Amino acid sequence: MTLNATIARVTDRIRARSDATRGTYLAHMQAAALKGPARAHLSCGNQAHAYAAMTTDKADLAAARLPNIGIVTAYNDMLSAHQPYEDYPKLIREAARRAGATAQVAGGVPAMCDGVTQGQAGMELSLFSRDVIALAAGVSLSHNTFDAALFLGVCDKIVPGLIMAAATFSHLPAVFVPAGPMTSGLPNDEKSKVRNLFAQGEVGRDKLMEAEMASYHGPGTCTFYGTANTNQMLMEFMGLHLPGASFVNPGTPLREALTHAAVDRAAQITALGNDFRPAGEILDERAFVNGIVGLMATGGSTNLVLHLPAMARAAGIILDLEDFSDISDVVPLMAKVYPNGLADVNHFHAAGGLGYMIGQLLDAGLLHPDAKTVVGDGLALYRQEPKLIDGKLVWQDGAGDSLNEKILRPARDPFATSGGLKQLTGNLGRGVIKVSAVAPERHVIEAPARIFHDQEDVKRAFKAGEFTSDTVVVVRFQGPQANGMPELHSLTPTLSVLQERGLKVALVTDGRMSGASGKVPAAIHVSPEAACGGPLARLRNGDLIRLDAVAGTLTVLAPDFDSRTPITADLSANTHGTGRELFEAFRRNVGNATEGAAVVV
Repeated sequence: MTLNATIARVTDRIRARSDATRGTYLAHMQAAALKGPARAHLSCGNQAHAYAAMTTDKADLAAARLPNIGIVTAYNDMLSAHQPYEDYPKLIREAARRAGATAQVAGGVPAMCDGVTQGQAGMELSLFSRDVIALAAGVSLSHNTFDAALFLGVCDKIVPGLIMAAATFSHLPAVFVPAGPMTSGLPNDEKSKVRNLFAQGEVGRDKLMEAEMASYHGPGTCTFYGTANTNQMLMEFMGLHLPGASFVNPGTPLREALTHAAVDRAAQITALGNDFRPAGEILDERAFVNGIVGLMATGGSTNLVLHLPAMARAAGIILDLEDFSDISDVVPLMAKVYPNGLADVNHFHAAGGLGYMIGQLLDAGLLHPDAKTVVGDGLALYRQEPKLIDGKLVWQDGAGDSLNEKILRPARDPFATSGGLKQLTGNLGRGVIKVSAVAPERHVIEAPARIFHDQEDVKRAFKAGEFTSDTVVVVRFQGPQANGMPELHSLTPTLSVLQERGLKVALVTDGRMSGASGKVPAAIHVSPEAACGGPLARLRNGDLIRLDAVAGTLTVLAPDFDSRTPITADLSANTHGTGRELFEAFRRNVGNATEGAAVVV
């Protein structure tokens, strides 16, 4: 199938835009690879320190003839998605020995849960944790004793941070090892109903807690299609997982077999073998375009619009919002997974999952078929699905047809003809909106602004009955320089209730919404942010704002707008408590949201 003209054009544009930075990056990668295995250049003292505790593998490590695999783990047992990783190092070391290799835990990285910090002060560290994870993984690999790396991470900032590190250590092969989603619990739409009833005061906290605990109930990722599961999709579309590995539940024989296979593959693709696949070659412009296509086809998290530019910059590739918007225009929305539908990721996987989608998109010419992956050349390998047959892991052709077209549709007959992500531009700056779950009649909202500097003030105004007419709720000073750009997901029930009452309502913010944002139109990541004098800082209560997701515009209809002096806000409350003191340097040096809101790249 001929590559779609828009996909080809966007890829060429990215390649041209990135020519200088990518060229420098590749030169550094090739220079590192030409030095050969890093352990050969370490002193005996260096190596003795590295191997001192490895009683079983010490002789093999000292001989330096077998590949040594570094494990970078985001394990902790507070995150349900990462709790399964507790036993992975032992399993990986055993699998490495069987594969003729050795393995060591190179280091751990922090992994915070946005579900725990949602609406709390800790959420102001969430986005910055991505860069901390990249730094921590960099420290882990800096010992330079590894021939490949296995990255154990799943959730929101963890995978992007690990990718940034993998791209930086470009000469090392990198295989990402998922842990899988928790089994299905309380249906997501039932959970959402209870949240809305609680927001209106119709049920108590006991009912809310009961619903939440029934939804988030065991090991594995949350089952809605938020950022964590979008990350897992991305790793398959970008060729960094084994095919079909993303959505196999924890604690199953297939899950364990896939982990063993990931170790085998990491051992096979080092510079010591005949199929060297350094991360820097896999993470090229084709991989990032394929990832964006997957984001649009699945209706994935808007957080990846922040993370992908940062991930790409670590690999010398420069992405722009126009790339996301143009790709979205030609990629069909093929999946309906909560919050875009009623199904969860287990239902999606059972209906055919990522293998079916990749096959359909390849046949439609919407993916680069020649992309390099950790398992081989060509993305067609990811049409396959893993199975255990007589105790042996094999890959077979995946579903040729969707097994549930209420969840997963063919590319020729999708839920929508576009991915639903739009770039917004206008006199309020640049931002994005995700409309895949927004009713068409709400794609254009024109209403007076009601301005807030804190999401809690929005909730107080709601409880006081102050929203009685059409409103564009503006929550400004929520960008990375202001307070670390926390998600404003806790506003979803409030805004949803207003919409259900028949009001036209929208959100405009220089903050983030969430991978779980849904039916309320939300212009997010608006840049330049208010804290650096961006246009949002010139807005006043009552200004008429027009959010037009059809035309891709975000404008204020006020004749004197350009001549106004931007206001400043007292942001001192964001600088202390819950560790925020430690991140002042991040707030001072972070880049724009349009470029990934990064500090380290």
